[in-house]
Amino acid sequence: MGSYAQTVTGPVPASALGWTLMHEHILCDLRDPTTRDGGLACPPITMENRFETDYFQNRNQANMLLDDDGVARHELERFRDAGGQTIVDLTVGGIRPQPDRLAGIATETGVSIIIGAGYYVDSYLPNTVCSAEIDELEETILAQLNDGAWGTQVRAGLIGELGCSWPLMPGERRLLIAAAQAQRATGAAVTIHPGRHPDAPGELASILLEAGVDPSRTIIGHMDRTIFDRGRILDLLKLGFVLEWDFFGIETSQYWMANEDLDLPTDYMRLDLIQDLMALGYREQITISHDICTRTRLTSFGGHGYAHLISNVVPLMLRRGWKEKDVDQLLGKTPARLLCYLSGTNRS
Repeated sequence: MGSYAQTVTGPVPASALGWTLMHEHILCDLRDPTTRDGGLACPPITMENRFETDYFQNRNQANMLLDDDGVARHELERFRDAGGQTIVDLTVGGIRPQPDRLAGIATETGVSIIIGAGYYVDSYLPNTVCSAEIDELEETILAQLNDGAWGTQVRAGLIGELGCSWPLMPGERRLLIAAAQAQRATGAAVTIHPGRHPDAPGELASILLEAGVDPSRTIIGHMDRTIFDRGRILDLLKLGFVLEWDFFGIETSQYWMANEDLDLPTDYMRLDLIQDLMALGYREQITISHDICTRTRLTSFGGHGYAHLISNVVPLMLRRGWKEKDVDQLLGKTPARLLCYLSGTNRS
């Protein structure tokens, strides 16, 4: 693969990426698309309702909107000051990507931001997208990678997060195939938002492999809330996929988006599982992040913020006997391998 990654302010070499968060949202709108533009009255987040708003993160729709450039700059400055250098913002079509605003925030903070191409789950999209053919979707993704995304000249630097429901919708299946074709044409990494069911990642893996995807450059995210069976996890790793635990900082077992009860792991539990998988030889097939997409997870609203992995989890790793090379693999080397696909001839 190439030695450059595409950020919102232009290509950068692998050596400039530094420690990287592979799955975040800086500006996004996860409010219910059927009511988000209707002026729905939502209570402000206060000290009195802060815990309840966080415990049931999608009940207060105001919590589902990240749309303040000043807050975003403050949060990224904290990440930068903790030693972080790059954030991958996976806000794609359907949840209101803002490439130009992100380019301004990146310039002002000095944090590299990489955005994704493609679309979120069908329920957030217009019928014109849900019914689009594979070739049309591939053309859209390629244009976002090569020319500019969402009506701007800011180029995406990877594909996804591609939204998948459970059961998988026909339009989402076509999007997966289109993404695999776009990956073959460009070499860009693909990252997947699987449906909330333990069978979902395996189904998606089969579709992607049949479509010709490179599993070593394809990330299946949200493992924290999807698969709790180690055998299924190993099956995906043996196929060559990269798996992502991206709920770091969520320290409640209650998952607000689940249709049935499930117990989310703590950061300690995530680390123990990942350490075991790395010891089994899969150290280059794992990524980690926070997937911040609500206000209460930002420090400005009493949350952990983007610096949590570096400021709190890395010291925890070292206290629990992790080797520094394995920490750097998760936060530095694997992200750089996945994000760098441009050569010196195609990075203009």
